[in-house]
Amino acid sequence: MNIQAEWMRGGTSKCWVFESEHLDETATSLDELLPKVFGSPDSRQIDGVGGATSTTSKAVILHRSSDAEIDVEFTFAQVGIEEATVDWGSNCGNCSAVVGLYAIEQGWITPSGDTTRVTTRNTNTGQIIIQRVDTPGGALPIVPQAQMPGVATAGYKVGLGFRDPAGKTTGSFLPTSNPTDILLAAGRAWTASLVDAGAPVVILRAEELGLDTANYDSWMAAVDSQLIALDQVRREAAVRMGLAATPAQAARAIPKLAIAAAPQDEDSDASVMMLSMGKPHPALAITGSIALTLGAQTPGTILGEITGGAPRATLRLRTPAGVIETWSEELEGSMYVGVDRTARSIASSTIHLPESLGSVADTDLASASR
Repeated sequence: MNIQAEWMRGGTSKCWVFESEHLDETATSLDELLPKVFGSPDSRQIDGVGGATSTTSKAVILHRSSDAEIDVEFTFAQVGIEEATVDWGSNCGNCSAVVGLYAIEQGWITPSGDTTRVTTRNTNTGQIIIQRVDTPGGALPIVPQAQMPGVATAGYKVGLGFRDPAGKTTGSFLPTSNPTDILLAAGRAWTASLVDAGAPVVILRAEELGLDTANYDSWMAAVDSQLIALDQVRREAAVRMGLAATPAQAARAIPKLAIAAAPQDEDSDASVMMLSMGKPHPALAITGSIALTLGAQTPGTILGEITGGAPRATLRLRTPAGVIETWSEELEGSMYVGVDRTARSIASSTIHLPESLGSVADTDLASASR
């Protein structure tokens, strides 16, 4: 059995894009199907299409919406690597950037004007994301030329605006009602801001980890040595945010964890490092950047203390890939928080399913037809 899929880069992530009707034809649970397609459980994902890192073991499943106000609905899947699991608990902002481009390339949306607007809804969170794809002269450029930090080559420019993103997962931007909380984990107390916008995020002070705030380049090694403790903090935060009943039950993907400090130069407003699936992110999780942007505008949070906690049109965050700029604005009674990304298609593919899975699916289909 085969599946048609598109391999696409969105921002600093790569994801496999599937149309939901194609996956439905397999008659197999996605929790069983996707790990086998990606080659999990295996740290190398050697017998599948996964890239063996958290930023390359991702899937987007989409379809045209029946809602007149929504063009495309999509679901994000973070596929486990060492485990044959799929985490459905959050969205990926980087992979979100492929949805509008895919719709245009597949002819679902007709380009209009120099910027084509595609209204999308993420089903993991219910978040509406307005995507603005550059289409100068009413068409995608023959050769994409937009650049972004963390990616060596150009892509098509896609602006992502998250509409009223606060509290989409937990019901409140501050799930505990406090700008900071004290978490007891890994044998000590940690000061943390627990925020929810785009995705739930735990924000810690770099100083509490003993990081050199004047030397951002030294953070990676220092954070790597504390990953076990940081995961314990993240799991304790999941309980406080109402995302899990116990630390052991916390999902791998959420809450995300970010470490923040005052800027080391005038090129940024804050230095941040985010963890994704238990490891330092090579750039910045975009859903997490939405939470950081609102956190910077909230007095009393860790980022608010760093930036002044006042509303601002843009926020410049230093990341391992360079400075990433986010923006926020009010429009027609709604708050939009967003960031510009680039995206492009890498390959149009026919994925061959493992024989064992194909035979199970064939049996299921045969039974269903009787």
